[in-house]
Amino acid sequence: MDALPGREPAFILTLERLYQYEYNRQNTGLEETKTGSQADLMSLPLKVVKSFGYALYLAQAGSKHPDAKAMHGFGAGVLEVVESWEGDAYRAVYVVRFEAAVFVLHVFKKKSVKGDETPKPDLELIKKRLKVAEEIAKEQSK
Repeated sequence: MDALPGREPAFILTLERLYQYEYNRQNTGLEETKTGSQADLMSLPLKVVKSFGYALYLAQAGSKHPDAKAMHGFGAGVLEVVESWEGDAYRAVYVVRFEAAVFVLHVFKKKSVKGDETPKPDLELIKKRLKVAEEIAKEQSK
């Protein structure tokens, strides 16, 4: 278990939870829903959910899961954990570079037929959610 330098314990937040927090804070009355990465995570097999949950727990505590690897092309602090179950590969991508929270960017079943390559639609979604996470982290640090 490698410690992440300079990390204090943080909250684990999916982007939809942050949206919920921001909208409620602004009194717009947004209803709480399970969408995006939270719903994706809970739809996976229990073994996979437990594995990803442990990785996120370690990230929250300032440590790194032994199987977590840097997600190439997204800069420092974007990590990916891969779990196999019954012949399928599942991935969780999260970011630990912000003080306030561990952001869960995407959780998915890998569908690419090109070896370890992450499918382009998944990469685009990760990029989009990372941008939102950066904006929210910047706003929360003010």
